[in-house]
Amino acid sequence: MPRSLRCTPLAAALALALSAPAWAVTAPHVTELDTLNVYGQRDGYRAESTVTATKTETGLRDVPQAITVVTQEAIQDQAMNSLTDVLRLVPGVGVAQGEGHRDAPIFRGNTSTSDMFVDGIRDDVQYIRDLYNVERVEVLKGPNAMIFGRGGVGGIINRVSKQADGDAHRSLSLQVGDWNRRRAVVDIGEPMGAEASVRVTGLYEDSESFRDGFELERSGINPTVNFAAGEATRVTLGYEYFRDHRVADRGVPSLLGVGIGRPVDVPSDTFFGSPELSPIRASVSAFSALVEHEFDNGVSLRNRTRYGDYDRFYQNVYPNGVVADGGGNLSAIIAAYNNSMKRENLFNQTDLVWNFSHGGVRHTVLVGAEFGRQQTDNLRQSGTFTQSNLVPLENPRYAGGVTFANRASDANNRSDADVASLYVQDQIEFSPQWQAVLGLRHDRFEVDVRDNRTGAVLSSSDGLWSPRLGLIWTPVAPLSLYASYSTAALPRAGEQLSSLSSTSASLDPEEFHNYEIGAKWDVSPGLALTAAIYRLDRTNVFTVDPLDNSKALLVDGQRSTGLELGLAGEITDAWKILASYAYQDGEILSDLRTSATSVTPAGTRLAQLPRHSAAIWNRYDVTPRWGLGLGVVHRGEVFSTISNDVTLDAYTRVDAAVYYAASKNVKLQVNIENLLDTEYFASAHNDNNLMPGSPRGIQFGVNLDF
Repeated sequence: MPRSLRCTPLAAALALALSAPAWAVTAPHVTELDTLNVYGQRDGYRAESTVTATKTETGLRDVPQAITVVTQEAIQDQAMNSLTDVLRLVPGVGVAQGEGHRDAPIFRGNTSTSDMFVDGIRDDVQYIRDLYNVERVEVLKGPNAMIFGRGGVGGIINRVSKQADGDAHRSLSLQVGDWNRRRAVVDIGEPMGAEASVRVTGLYEDSESFRDGFELERSGINPTVNFAAGEATRVTLGYEYFRDHRVADRGVPSLLGVGIGRPVDVPSDTFFGSPELSPIRASVSAFSALVEHEFDNGVSLRNRTRYGDYDRFYQNVYPNGVVADGGGNLSAIIAAYNNSMKRENLFNQTDLVWNFSHGGVRHTVLVGAEFGRQQTDNLRQSGTFTQSNLVPLENPRYAGGVTFANRASDANNRSDADVASLYVQDQIEFSPQWQAVLGLRHDRFEVDVRDNRTGAVLSSSDGLWSPRLGLIWTPVAPLSLYASYSTAALPRAGEQLSSLSSTSASLDPEEFHNYEIGAKWDVSPGLALTAAIYRLDRTNVFTVDPLDNSKALLVDGQRSTGLELGLAGEITDAWKILASYAYQDGEILSDLRTSATSVTPAGTRLAQLPRHSAAIWNRYDVTPRWGLGLGVVHRGEVFSTISNDVTLDAYTRVDAAVYYAASKNVKLQVNIENLLDTEYFASAHNDNNLMPGSPRGIQFGVNLDF
């Protein structure tokens, strides 16, 4: 019985006519009716190895660190299009609102806007990424500076892109659904003889959402070519242009201004502010080159270059609180500003990998260097309203005008950052039972920030040492136990390279130390169970000296501890599963002062860090053509910020899907988000920017392989 295939999302009313979707996996009992083909077999939900975690091809059981890989099949089955979709399945990682214009994952209690990578190269600009050209997403938890350099303090996300690989790829995916959702993705690849191949992925989407006034339009194209440059050398070249236009939606305010630490009670589609005056425009133009050479003595060389030109503008007229008048009537306060940022990134990485044995001990030695330069222009302008910026809660749209100007407190600067890094790592196999991973990296990081109004320049220069130590014990073949220690540092220029001040420029970087033990067990050849217990400490945190407000102190800032569990793979030939659970506890360790009067006291809980969170997704193939999907996402109660003044309640959401393989070349699916129409708040940016979760939404998809 032939097997083929990949099942991607994409929709069409055709799926509705069939009222269900399909999968493809061999069912336990198959009755021959004429000739029956099993359509839809793909790579599964379980990944076996990674290059991201060590820069060498390494089995996941041999990585002494918590890592979650979301595969292409899992992405397709759940019709995922964004990192937010992916991260709901990753234990220990949450998502902040990001003001509606950027990805903002929360790694073990640490919110990041920059710890995103593509094929191992930094992609740190604030924008919302798409998955149209992504083969899989790998999420590493804990500090990762030994591999990725500065930052990565709580974890990193690496998108592994679709590239020319010598295989034929011909697919067209379409999605339509509630709220005028319309999306198309194409993937075409061809071998060009025995030594070369090309591949092009493309995207166009024009959609709205359940939020009144929201809309988005995005497009992308990513051609790649792979060819031989000699008997032992291969070259891969790629270019991506991605464009994302949307409305900046910052949700709803809380009632904190009237003494109630809860979101306002309004319909989930209510837009506060002005969608017409809240445009977002982001574009990415990036060129990449990869050269790989294999020597005859177990040595391989890899050089990767990426140049990225980013242009981003966002403007928002948004909720900033609630007040009551003398009669007890409530009004929302509307605020406004815009921000433009242009950045050019140029990074080059060279990795030399040597596999050898000596004295009965096997080594995989990595020696590498990275050089990079980032130039960034920032301009922020505050808004002034032409009429009252108070709007009634019953009708919270602002209909007046707004003028924007660069004020003294607004950013208007240019930053130049340079990094030069050297690193070495040895993966040592002492015996089939014992392995170790030892690594050390040094980064020389320098940044200059120029105030465009005054011409003043602030400079910072840091030498960052990043060790990584891991020990792995394999008592029996399918089980590994590990213990590890790693560190990372965040220079005072901050994630976005412009946070220097006269007070902070000379201070040592913040440091993060991660202690972790874990287990990875292949329950069966197709099913993997993982567990990790960690403690992550943040030190060298800036605070104002309570005895002298003109001085700064560096203190132990916060600690997060937790347990993470993951399950991925096949329970039977017909039943695939992805499941995760995390227990997390995080708090501020010392009083943190930004001024003489503004203090975050020790003991404060970290923002948007639920004690309990869990997710599960199941796909069951009822027959070779028909399949069903069912998932549950749970997040415990959280505080929206470290003020701990506003609470977002716990919620549990149910999702579902149906799959149908109409033929070898036509796959249909229906995905239902929030099947039970649960009301909840999904994320926050601050105490007055709280994002409602989506009500029940249905989308239909068709994937054509040709």
